[in-house]
Amino acid sequence: MHPEQKEQIIMDDRKLPWDGGCRCGQVRLRISAKPILTMACHCTGCQKMAASAYSLSAAIPSDGFAIIQGEPVIGGLHGASRHYFCPYCMSWMFTRPDGIDSFVNLRPTMLDEPSWFVPFIETWTSEKLSWVSTPAVHSYKTLPAFDEYEGLVKEYLTRAG
Repeated sequence: MHPEQKEQIIMDDRKLPWDGGCRCGQVRLRISAKPILTMACHCTGCQKMAASAYSLSAAIPSDGFAIIQGEPVIGGLHGASRHYFCPYCMSWMFTRPDGIDSFVNLRPTMLDEPSWFVPFIETWTSEKLSWVSTPAVHSYKTLPAFDEYEGLVKEYLTRAG
């Protein structure tokens, strides 16, 4: 990570709501609350589900997230975390972590305008591909300790403005 990346603007001033959808457009969503944290996950599960080096997430408060068209379906492992996909194009759109109803992990590339997105933390770097780097401010070999999240959210929101 380059030192100048730590001070970058994390989010622009675009006015809410933000709309988005899957690749084919059959499922559309609306975000009416700014993210409380942004992430890149390097775990091998995310690598396989995203068919990429890592997955990206923006934690959106649940009351600021709505499906406005279509009906996503649960896919992936069908386990503790529920991964939602478009039933037609199978785009991985968002995840609802088991037992945590306060936020939705949106794949930010589902937004019509995702250029503001920058991961603030990166997780599971112990499983990342050797050539991968992100501009994340904080890196974790696995996940942050549960008691670290409050401080991370506060720091992210302070930097995001």
